[in-house]
Amino acid sequence: MKVINSIKKFMLRVWRSQILKYAVVCVAGVLIVGFLDENSLWNHLKNRQRIDELKEEKAHYNAVFERDRAQIRELDRNPKAMEKIARERYFMKADDEDIFVLKEENDESKQVADDETAQ
Repeated sequence: MKVINSIKKFMLRVWRSQILKYAVVCVAGVLIVGFLDENSLWNHLKNRQRIDELKEEKAHYNAVFERDRAQIRELDRNPKAMEKIARERYFMKADDEDIFVLKEENDESKQVADDETAQ
C-alpha cells in the first residue's frame, strides 16, 4: 500500500508542476520516437548496416561484370581466345587430339574412402 501511495504522491507532484509535466512528456516522446517508432534509431542503424552490405555486394558484382566484359572483348578480338576457353572449360578438342584429365591423388583417395563407407 505504501508503494501505491508513493506513486500517487509522485503523480500528483508531476501533475501540479508545469516543468515536470513538460519534461515527462518530452522524455516519453523521445522514447517512443527513438525506440518504438518505425523510424526509430534501431531501425535506422539496421538500415545503414544493410546499405553497407548492399554496397559491398554491388562492388563485387561490378568487379565480376568488368571481368566478364573484358573477357568478351578478348573473345571478339581474338578467335584463339575462344578456342582456349573451349579447351580449358569444356574439354573440347580438335579431331586429331586426345585429352587426358589429370586429378590429384587426394581427391581419388577421398572418393575411394567414401565408396568404402557407403558399402
